[in-house]
This record gives sequence, C-alpha cells and structure tokens, in this order.
Amino acid sequence: MNRQSSIMFFTRAILLFVLSAMLFLSVNATHGQQHDAQSTPADWARWRGPAGNGISTNQQPVTSWSETENVIWRTKVPGKGHASPIIADSRIFLATADQQTQTQSVVAFDRATGKQIWDTVVNTGGFPEKIHAKNTHASSTIALGDGLIYVVFFNNEQKRITALDLDGEIVWQDIVGDYRSPYAFGIGASPIVYQSLVIVSNENMNEGALVAYDAKTGERKWSAPRPSINYSTPVVANVGGKDQLLISGINKVASYNPLTGKENWAAPAKWKATCGTMVWNETTVFASGGYPGPQTLAIAADGSGKMLWEKPLKCYEQSMIVVDGFLYGITDKGVIFCFDVVDGTEKWKKRFKGPVSASPVSANDMIYFTAENGQTEVIKANPNQFEEVATNQLGTSGFASFALADNKIYARVGDKTGGYQEWLYCIGKR
Repeated sequence: MNRQSSIMFFTRAILLFVLSAMLFLSVNATHGQQHDAQSTPADWARWRGPAGNGISTNQQPVTSWSETENVIWRTKVPGKGHASPIIADSRIFLATADQQTQTQSVVAFDRATGKQIWDTVVNTGGFPEKIHAKNTHASSTIALGDGLIYVVFFNNEQKRITALDLDGEIVWQDIVGDYRSPYAFGIGASPIVYQSLVIVSNENMNEGALVAYDAKTGERKWSAPRPSINYSTPVVANVGGKDQLLISGINKVASYNPLTGKENWAAPAKWKATCGTMVWNETTVFASGGYPGPQTLAIAADGSGKMLWEKPLKCYEQSMIVVDGFLYGITDKGVIFCFDVVDGTEKWKKRFKGPVSASPVSANDMIYFTAENGQTEVIKANPNQFEEVATNQLGTSGFASFALADNKIYARVGDKTGGYQEWLYCIGKR
C-alpha cells in the first residue's frame, strides 16, 4: 500500500468511526427522548390530580424541604385564596381574590420559572358580607380540558362559572344559579371536566343541583337536583365496572350517570353536609363527613347501596386517600389513620398537628398531610405501622392542597409574618 492509499484508508476508517459514533449517539438520544416522553408524569389539571383521587403515579417528589432547602423557585401570589394550583403544558393556573378591590381572578405563571404571565379579572364586586373564617373568596380549584380552563366563583348571591383560554381570554360565562344558605360560609366545591362536559356543584337551599355544561360552548346539557347545603366536589370514577359520578352529602352517598345526570343509586348516611371528595377502589366507594354526626363509611358500588362498614370518625373539610388497598385520612382533630378497605379493620392511628383543611396527596408510596399551620407530615404508605419520613414547615398557613408534577411539589402557602402574603413554591431537586 502506497502512502496515498494508506492515507485514504485511514481517512475512510476515521470517517466511518465518526459516522458510527454519531449514529450511536443519535439512536440513544432518540431512545432517551422516547423514554422521557413515556415516563413524563401527567399534568395536574384539576382538583386532586389526574384521576381526582390525590394520587400521582411514576413520580418521585422530594420528602424534605424548608423555605430554602429544595426550593427551585417561589413567587408572590396576588390576593388570597385556598384554591390549589393546576398545571398544564408550560403554565400553572391559580384562582385568587382581592378583598379590598372585590375582584376575583385567574392568574397564570410560568411552570419553569414561576414568573407571572397574566392576570385576568373574572368578576368584580358583590362579595358576601361574611364568609367562614377558614374560607376565602377563591377556594374552588380550576379545572382544565381541551385547551380551556374553568373557574367557579361566588358573588352577588350567585355561583358563576367562567371559561377562559390558556392566554387568559374569557370564552364564555354563565350563572350556574342563585346560592342561598342560612350559613355565611361561602363555597368550596370545584368544577370537574368529563369528556365533553364541565360539571359544577351548586348545592344550596334555592333549587340546588349538579349542572353539566358543554365544555366548549357553555350550553347546559343536564341538571340533577341537590336541594340542600353541601360543599363537596364531585368526582367521576371507574368503579363497579363503569364510570360513575360520585358525591356525598345531603344524608346520602350518591352515584349519577356523568353523561345524563340520572341517579344510578344512593345509600343513606348520617351527615347532612360534607366537604371532602369521595375516594374509591375497583368495587367500593368511601366517604366521610361530620355534620351533624361523624361518620366514615364504605359502600358497595354495584348499585345495591350496601354499607360494608362504618367508623365514628370525621374527615369534614379534607378528603381521604386510598393507596394499595388501604384507606388513609386525617380527622378534624388531627389524627392520621389507616384502615383496611375490605372490612374497615383499623391498622393504626397516630396523632398529628391539627387542625387540617388541605387534602392529602400521594406519590412514590409516600403520603403528604398538610396542617393549617403550614406543617407537612410525610409518611410511608405502610399499613403495618405508622412510619414518619419527614416533617416540613413552609409559611405559616397551609390550606391549599399540593399539586404534583415533574417530580416536583407545587404548593400555595400563606405567610403572616409582617402582614399576610401568599406564595407559590416549586419544591424539588435542583
């Protein structure tokens, strides 16, 4: 081989090696992108997350934090509210209200940085003179579906729903109905999206009902009577072999057809009013309430309305959570409990800081319970024993439930130090 041929041979060899390396890196990069896309956690686009049960799968959020530890960013939230964050695409949305200007708004933040993008005033004026000391004028969490966000506010003695696009432009609005109550408590139930419908609870003494709208146009599709005071958010669950719209309160646990509003079945309960959203497994639904009597119960979801078991415990404001065949919750008195879902066997109880208004969330076999003072207890979802993982403090006021996405925790908290200010935190590994 002459010198020129030798040079050409080695040049080709090097070129072949470079091309092979580039192809190898390209294939692996593509594989990595596909893997990341497949494992990307679902957005938290409604009250209690992807399934409406407080659980996020395929995620590993941190278990310890403070106002400086594991904080990726924090940003000021204008106004005040107990609505949870919802997360979709590159943005985070919050409902909020300003008592002084009597405005109710939706605010959008950048998901990566926390920077506020827009603030749209939805309603002005007409605030009730009084509401419950633990409530706000923006306690209903936003729901998202098909590129629109839906928010419910109470003003002018009416419950109103507004649909906005992701840039904050109002698409449609409607008065769900008048809202009459002998109690100056305000409202708390959040809208939910199911297929092409957005469903709103307007349970009160004046023609109370569940109302379903066409999500795109705002046209009313059905209404189911619920003529009493109640504060629970309904949820659609696939239980008993079909999708059922579940809601507790008004002395019963009830199931409706989510497409028509027709009642499937109902089972009697002791309480007139509940606040928590029901939870379930494949065959059974679980509910809890506290007025006038404390009761936590399990009902067969096969249409029989059969009570499987009950306990004299009260989770009034906060929802419960089912993880791997066990029911966890925290009572109004601040006692965390674990029951077997099959027969209600008590596995353990443990006292925690109370009182509690936020609902628990779960991911990676961990459950996060947040008290009204801003302290969060993280426990292992372990039915055999109470297993504390960490106790964390954030702000001085914790009423909004956490949202989980991107292996991160998004938390709306209040801080009373030097005057009340709300913050939105993104908590996770940097």
